[in-house]
Amino acid sequence: MAQIRRRGVFRQRAESPMADMSPPPESMSSQALVNSIVALAQQVASPDRPQLCQKRNAANLTRRIKLLSPLFEEIRDTNPPMPPSALIAFRDIFHVMSKTKELLDDCRESSVFLLVFRNKSTSEKFHEITVSLASALDVLPLELLEISDEVREQVELVKLHLQRASLIVDPAEDALAEEVIELLAQFERKEEPDAAQLQKLFSKLELKNARDCEKEVQALEAGLEFVDDAEETLASVTNLVVFVRYGKCVLYGVAEMESGSNGPRTSSGEGDSEVSTSGRSDVVVNPPDEFRCPISLDLMRDPVIVATGQTYDRISISKWIEAGHLTCPKSGQKLGHVNLIPNYALRSLISQWCEDYHIPFDKLEKGSKGGAGNNQVATSKAALEATKMTASFLVGKLATGSPEVQKQVAYELRLLAKCGTENRMCIAEAGAIPYLVTLLSSKDPKTQENAVTALLNLSIYDNNKPLIIEAGALDPIIDVLSFGASMEARENAAATLFSLSVVDGYKIAIGRRPAAIPALVALLRDGTPRRGKKDAASALFNLAVYHGNKSAIVESGAVTILVSLLGEEEGGIADDALMVLALVAGSTEGLTAIAEASAIPILVRMLRVGTPKGRENAIAVLLALCRNGGERIVSAVMQVNTAVPSLYSLLTMGTPRAKRKASSLLKLLHKRDPADHQNPPSTNFVPTTQLGQVATRQ
Repeated sequence: MAQIRRRGVFRQRAESPMADMSPPPESMSSQALVNSIVALAQQVASPDRPQLCQKRNAANLTRRIKLLSPLFEEIRDTNPPMPPSALIAFRDIFHVMSKTKELLDDCRESSVFLLVFRNKSTSEKFHEITVSLASALDVLPLELLEISDEVREQVELVKLHLQRASLIVDPAEDALAEEVIELLAQFERKEEPDAAQLQKLFSKLELKNARDCEKEVQALEAGLEFVDDAEETLASVTNLVVFVRYGKCVLYGVAEMESGSNGPRTSSGEGDSEVSTSGRSDVVVNPPDEFRCPISLDLMRDPVIVATGQTYDRISISKWIEAGHLTCPKSGQKLGHVNLIPNYALRSLISQWCEDYHIPFDKLEKGSKGGAGNNQVATSKAALEATKMTASFLVGKLATGSPEVQKQVAYELRLLAKCGTENRMCIAEAGAIPYLVTLLSSKDPKTQENAVTALLNLSIYDNNKPLIIEAGALDPIIDVLSFGASMEARENAAATLFSLSVVDGYKIAIGRRPAAIPALVALLRDGTPRRGKKDAASALFNLAVYHGNKSAIVESGAVTILVSLLGEEEGGIADDALMVLALVAGSTEGLTAIAEASAIPILVRMLRVGTPKGRENAIAVLLALCRNGGERIVSAVMQVNTAVPSLYSLLTMGTPRAKRKASSLLKLLHKRDPADHQNPPSTNFVPTTQLGQVATRQ
């Protein structure tokens, strides 16, 4: 860590385009230019948050700008004629003031740890601004401006101070960096850091409670975007994240847990499907479902396409294939090959979404082969040991604490397990899983919710799945799914079953629990559109891959609900429902239930309005119905006027799988009426996609 700091790899945050958001000074009138400078001076002189680092440099620069404010205000109020040379100088002052505000804001919003480690480079930026301000004032023709003698003398005094200013690098901040390095070295030696020393350091850095620490973690994670790409540098920031989490738990966890003064935030969904935004706020952003890997539920960093056309994060699907699985996890189809094709279009969309929400996105180097480990940062020894100590500390409190402490510890474990395989591994090794399973039966809604969400996050690491099952979690998870105290707890229980049911043996074990499938069907009916219904549908899909579960799914009334969801446009639930129906259609009971649910008209409609995957599955269900339902089903399909035209449209514009199934279904339909086969639809028929294109041209 010391070696990294001396190399100066912690870079300053990229300059923001704040100045570009205002009209360029060259296009401003002299009055507008001076008004803008006055506004900037007021913002610089009256910050809305205190300065945590670079206090001396910030105070010196702010004080000098305050002393210049009377000059700007007097010119604003009198609006005298502006000589061209003065106008040029004021434009320079505007740019300097803009950069000053950017730098001060950066110092207030960035991670205090990163600011400590980039003490010298930040100090140099303050000095550069000081020199630039001195130069701008030096060319300002005070003798040509109609200002009072008092203001003129004050400006001359400020000019003199600016010209004499020298670079100031605060040795106290360098000393803080050395303290951090020493504490991290203790982790590497597997030594527990001295609590008094840790408390002293955190106090100096204004990390006075758990909320301050959580904000610092968010700022560090956001700061990953502004460090060099060297693996050791990223690992160093990871060290700091884990270090702050450890300090938060050890220094503030017990006191704040006992008092309940800093309980879990009530915002929904702290599970793996969410991402913290940059800055120092507590805002959590929910990524769109199409940006999440179907296996890990995490935001995809390197999306790739498998042989079936489904997209997964490279690391997750690589592990799946390496484990010997030769089927698509989502569709259940056999993989014709195991080549992984980069999904550049989706990666670009994810990258843009991350940029819009100021979320760090680990982009692959241009021309990279996209290996499985390209977007992963190796966890350093210090970070790993700190995580182990944090997990052990929390599990100890989980075992012996009061119910209130257990609620808070479950929340901390939920957060810690939110990202990172190493975190999930360390928590399981510390023995947390049996205690979390016990908390599933808690009468406290937040305790139950935190426990089931922590187990969900832990289950994403494949090695934890058998540990969760062996701890007897299956029945308690199903109880939460059935009778959970909150909808979020029920939904996260469904997501946990989905995660566990990736393992073939657990599909059978879950399906044999009498309450499991009915509870999932109930959530499919009652859950929230973007999460509950999707989690239930995903779990039912996994369970339906095992043929023995299909009859139970049908008997629980799932088909009627799935058909009703085909009309839902929110959250992609229609696609999920079609995937389950396509699997259920592989059983006699399923085909009967689909036919009795009057599904044919809406299935035909999905051939026109569905997504490419939705159309594939709609054709698959219709084909299964017609092959096994006899003349009555074929006649019902033919009676829908748009059926045959939609199938012909898919023959030319569908995916390869859709084309094959459309061809098979058309052949089957035309066996009933050969005349139809000789007279395909008029070429005047315009598929839905073409209609959409025509509309956009009008």
